[in-house]
Amino acid sequence: MEAANSDSVRLDLWLWAARFFKTRALARQAIDTGKVEWGGQRAKASRAVRVGDALRIARGEDQYEVQVLAVSDTRGPASVAQGLYAESEESRIRREAARATRAAERAGFRPPETKPDKRARRLIRALGDIDAT
Repeated sequence: MEAANSDSVRLDLWLWAARFFKTRALARQAIDTGKVEWGGQRAKASRAVRVGDALRIARGEDQYEVQVLAVSDTRGPASVAQGLYAESEESRIRREAARATRAAERAGFRPPETKPDKRARRLIRALGDIDAT
């Protein structure tokens, strides 16, 4: 899946081939909005990616710090795409810790099973009035 007779490929094409984004348009949008950095600087979609380049990619709430191991201009299976880059260990640990924190925050919230009745609504309103004073 290497790029044919080339040692570099466009950044938006590589991000798509490495399966960071579903489409090249989404990859290009992420690059244009500053969610992808090359060497600590904002990158352009036409930037040539070579083996050994360091990228920082923000996707949703996750931050990836990756080293380019191979270039490809075709999108293949996920197992092949994961071979195109190596994520740094501290990046992986930080991402997993943030994911665990978000899961713990969601686990503590339980929406009520039914709508509040008349008495509960009065209590809710009363609690709201306390905060206003």
